[in-house]
Amino acid sequence: MTSPSLSAVPASGGGCPAHAATAPVPLSGPEFHTHPQALYRTMRHAYGSVVPVELPGGFPAWLVVGYRELHQVTSDGELFPRDVGLWNQWEHIPEDWPLLPMVGRPMPSIYFTAGAEHRRHSEMVVPALEGVDPFEIRDHCEQLADRLVDGMCSRGTADLVADFAEPLPVLVLARLVGFPDAEGADIARVLKDLADGGPGAQEAHGRFGEHMRRLVAAKRAEPGDDVTSRMLADPEPFTDEEYALDLMAITAAGHLTTADWISNSLRLMLTEDQFADSLAGGRRSVGDAMNEVLWEESPTQILAGRWAARDTQLGGRMIKAGDMLLLGLGAANTDPLIRQDLGHGSNGAHLAFSHGEYRCPFPAQEIAETIARTAIEVILDRLPDLQLAVPPQDLVRRPSAFLRGMNALPVRFAPVRTTGDPL
Repeated sequence: MTSPSLSAVPASGGGCPAHAATAPVPLSGPEFHTHPQALYRTMRHAYGSVVPVELPGGFPAWLVVGYRELHQVTSDGELFPRDVGLWNQWEHIPEDWPLLPMVGRPMPSIYFTAGAEHRRHSEMVVPALEGVDPFEIRDHCEQLADRLVDGMCSRGTADLVADFAEPLPVLVLARLVGFPDAEGADIARVLKDLADGGPGAQEAHGRFGEHMRRLVAAKRAEPGDDVTSRMLADPEPFTDEEYALDLMAITAAGHLTTADWISNSLRLMLTEDQFADSLAGGRRSVGDAMNEVLWEESPTQILAGRWAARDTQLGGRMIKAGDMLLLGLGAANTDPLIRQDLGHGSNGAHLAFSHGEYRCPFPAQEIAETIARTAIEVILDRLPDLQLAVPPQDLVRRPSAFLRGMNALPVRFAPVRTTGDPL
């Protein structure tokens, strides 16, 4: 179905006839997985900075691909709140819609509330994250990374996604929020099913909630030095369901995006000879690779979303009250209009963590960066002769328009001994 609000008017494109394109772009297909930047360039040329798109099931939305327009949307929380309850398509959305866990429903969570209620959750969650000791994060990450490397280092071959990049962030996050290590692996499987948005997404969401509700109950009975206990100690009253939903948001937002940040950075190091040579020669650093990935291959390509509080205009398009706006973070980071001013990925003005009131909280960004940087340093130190085991063109991306990561990153290396760590 195509909403009348998406009968797009011609965008202000300097008189270029191509900007009169009106048919919505399906938000699926191999181009999103293989060459998204080429697809974003085509969209920009045909539609301008705000693109009418069609979600699976035929539901309409707007994809914001312009850096300035995305900055405008994320800076105006009153006109474009993250209030999913405003969506004008709810009467058409089936209960089993696979993107429902990602888009969300109105619920009392830091991720799915707006305005004063969002700030109330933030004032409880952010200090709990700030209370994590950066040295503790790095220590956990080094221990767990060594454990994962020990599991593959004697083989001489590995898949750095399945064996390392995917499990590591959730194992670290599980420790930080207060889970015993044994539960981390199942939570990792749950979050992968959720992110892929397939038929198992709804069931995975239910299992995820069960994990968090058990954790809240356990920490009520026996608090510790962890994020969950600090949240529970906040003087503002919250229900156990609110705590569980906020913990789900923290863990889900931090897991697969950090995993993709790790694997995309490693892919860059393994496939780009010029970068690998400059890394080996000390002219580039792990941090350079990580920053380049945030500009060029942001793990979160498209973020859902914002909803228009009233009729308005954006990028020459008429946006109706209740229309969904998807944040094209990956597209905006490569917007040629802004890259002329900012240079080629040489600074931190990217939108990989979004922007504005609803951006990823700074303590969460710092946790993700510490995990990713430590992970890469450990793998390069333990397995210094890593080589890609397949031609670069054979690497397969995750089948998602929303997230950009690797399905697999097969490597070979000279077998080495384990650390002998009793963990």
